[in-house]
Amino acid sequence: MTATVGESKVARPTGPGSTGSTRKADRSLVAVPIIVVVGLGLVALYLSTRTLDTIERRTINVENITARLGEHLYLTAVSTAIVIALAIPLGIVLSRPALRRVQPGVLALTGFLQALPPFGVIILLAFSPLGLGATTAIVALVVASFLPVVTNTAVGLAQVDPAMVEAARGMGMSSRQTLWRVELPLAVPVMVAGIRVALVLNVATATLATYIGAGGLGNIIDGALRLGRPTATLVAAALVAALALLIDWLAGVAEYLVRRRSG
Repeated sequence: MTATVGESKVARPTGPGSTGSTRKADRSLVAVPIIVVVGLGLVALYLSTRTLDTIERRTINVENITARLGEHLYLTAVSTAIVIALAIPLGIVLSRPALRRVQPGVLALTGFLQALPPFGVIILLAFSPLGLGATTAIVALVVASFLPVVTNTAVGLAQVDPAMVEAARGMGMSSRQTLWRVELPLAVPVMVAGIRVALVLNVATATLATYIGAGGLGNIIDGALRLGRPTATLVAAALVAALALLIDWLAGVAEYLVRRRSG
């Protein structure tokens, strides 16, 4: 693998396991969409064999599913964007030599926040001044997914070869230039992996947003369970699983491309 500092290039050994891991990534990127399509196809086939009553038809019709899916994607996208905007700068700050002493304490605090049960956090925040609704759900999602991004940012920057940093400084780059032109490009693959984890966490946790009136696909699941409609519950749960797999797949594609570019 090579990394560029100004006009110079430093070769890095890839190791015998890198080709195998790349092949595994290639296979997973191909397999996930197939699994999703086959899974949804089986659910659709099962659904075609069932006679739906009025409640089930109203619960899992296209209009209702589309509306709830839009709410789910909104909660996931906004919360992940906020996490990226807050956690990446914090991870960068914590990676600087002057603040490395406080890094373990800050990471421990974010780890404690992530260890809190998401459902409990959502309900507790509902009793705060934020009240019910999408804003409260977004805050809860940010709390739940903050740790992977800030940790991967700090760790990714810490793993940058010190020789690369020294070479950049020796070429006359300032600390800021070294950060933007050397350290961050080398740490991006690890940072993207953290964002990928945060996305999947948010997709899953957003299902609980229905309990505070924020909508999402959890609305269909909760309604179907309350009404004793297992078929509708199965369809909604399959949609949540498919969405999580597809979001993870898209993030995996981005991570794969970033690693290929930095390799």
